[in-house]
Amino acid sequence: MTDPLGSLAILAAGIGLTVLLFWPESGIVPRLRRAHRLASRVLVEDALKHLHEEEYRGHPATLQSLSGALSISGNEASALAARMEAHGLLHPAGETLAPTPEGRRYALQVIRAHRLWEQYLAEETGVPEASWHAEAERREHNLTPTEADALAARLGHPRYDPHGDPIPTAQGEIPALGDAVPLSEFPADRIARIVHVEDEPAASYAQLVAAGIHPGMEVRVTEAGPVRIRFWAGGDEHVLAPVLAAGITVVPARVSLPPPEEPSEKLSRLRPGESAEVLSISGTCRGIERRRLMDLGVVPGTTIEAVMRSPSGDPTAYRLRGTVIAIRRSQAERIRIRRGDEESAA
Repeated sequence: MTDPLGSLAILAAGIGLTVLLFWPESGIVPRLRRAHRLASRVLVEDALKHLHEEEYRGHPATLQSLSGALSISGNEASALAARMEAHGLLHPAGETLAPTPEGRRYALQVIRAHRLWEQYLAEETGVPEASWHAEAERREHNLTPTEADALAARLGHPRYDPHGDPIPTAQGEIPALGDAVPLSEFPADRIARIVHVEDEPAASYAQLVAAGIHPGMEVRVTEAGPVRIRFWAGGDEHVLAPVLAAGITVVPARVSLPPPEEPSEKLSRLRPGESAEVLSISGTCRGIERRRLMDLGVVPGTTIEAVMRSPSGDPTAYRLRGTVIAIRRSQAERIRIRRGDEESAA
């Protein structure tokens, strides 16, 4: 004999399982389907970004380059390209891949979102610089054109992101590269201005950041060869391998740099009891961090004195304008100072 209560319990469990699996919006199956659609859309958008950026820099995009950029197999890249072609987003041209006008418009929309997010992270948050790109990659796929316009307005309609990449306008306009070249190809004994610092791969970018390299710096190349690139920038001499220097894009500068003998150094070199004049804050110090330093009085022309270091050596206490403040070594590395004649001589 069938137990009515047992049958009812089984029926209720079946209904509950069905609801759990298939309930609109919150069910497991609808959520999995949405995740699959999102992953598929993200892959298409990342592919379009790759096609456009290769086209923009004059490099032909191929199935092989697409596979490498997206970290997918050759077969997956081929299937993805076929799907994008079917949707009118790309067309093959021999062995190369090129976006259609619709694909190019879509790519610029995603690139605009990415670069606006990077600018926002740099200027409005305390997110570490090394995390800007990855965080913008995560956010770019969820920003609508209307939201991108609002973000651009909030930021003051910036033309470039923190790495020097141009931000496409809402109309899809983006300036040409012009006479920009990699620093590794710039001739010696000439002066250039950095207009872009490549943020990929992350390990190479971290080395450039650690060296204090940023867009807007003027550089004087003193040695250009197959083994090393030697140049002056920001008051320091830098030596980079050509593969790293290739991640720095420059244009010929119209103004002269101070000679390398300019008596400036980093604030971190100041020992307790010594004082100096603040010359500048590096362009790599941005957003909240830069505003905090300036609010504390770290501005050009201010006299600053090292008072004492913490037992661990970091931070250091400095006196300026009658107030003692603590500055971390990583911040002091990005503040340029000039000692008085007596201290320089000492």
